[in-house]
Amino acid sequence: MIHALRPVPCRTSRPFSRSLNVAIAAALTLTAACGGSAGAQKDTAYVARDVESLYFAAKERLDRGQVKQAAALFDEVERQHPYSPWARRAQLMSAFSYYAARDYTASIQSAQRFLSIHPGNKDAPYAYYLVALSYYEQISDVTRDQQITASARQALTEVVRRYPQSNYAKDARLKLDLVNDHLAGKQMTVGRFYQRTGKWLAASLRFRDVVSDYQTTSHTPEALYRLTESYLALGIPEEAKKSAAVLAANYPGSEWYKEAYRLMQAKAPNYVG
Repeated sequence: MIHALRPVPCRTSRPFSRSLNVAIAAALTLTAACGGSAGAQKDTAYVARDVESLYFAAKERLDRGQVKQAAALFDEVERQHPYSPWARRAQLMSAFSYYAARDYTASIQSAQRFLSIHPGNKDAPYAYYLVALSYYEQISDVTRDQQITASARQALTEVVRRYPQSNYAKDARLKLDLVNDHLAGKQMTVGRFYQRTGKWLAASLRFRDVVSDYQTTSHTPEALYRLTESYLALGIPEEAKKSAAVLAANYPGSEWYKEAYRLMQAKAPNYVG
């Protein structure tokens, strides 16, 4: 994702934005605070050396885009000099480097270790944001298990809850909209499958979840229509009328409402939409 500390072009093979301007700015702040440049030392992670040389060797690898080597060296700063102020910076830069290397599990672990040791640090918001980004980047398509998506939702929500006025929260809110739409899409996929196999009650439960838990997503109109279908199939037209009425009130011009109206006229002739 990151070459040195410059953004790379976004890939379009997945439906999620990869803009990392906030992350990059925070990383630049961390590295700029240290100043200087790395010497031309041999990059051997397990050779003992003074903390500044080790840190700047790691920073040099990061600036050159050698993110895996950078992560290992930042880890060495903490291992060899655990009580140095440099170790605190190195923990967070390690998390960033692992993220850039797409080793999201290691990035989460490093960021969470930083938070466990320095919960009140000024860079804690960035650490929470890195955790959220690392989950977010692992989101898969709606046909697969969505545990990672749920974890991304929880982590992004935590960023917004803890730091509502920050730039991190602003970006987290945008990503939350996409995550919620993704989770709603999963529920819709499962619900449609249940409909096709005649499991109308199971289908209705999925569509109700979309309406109650993800009502601001793009899937809500269809979920209300599918609920109307399911309730009619279950022989409870009064519930179908309620779903159709909510659809009429909130999405009167949508194709889903038009379909629901036609369905109700056919199955429940006394319905007035």
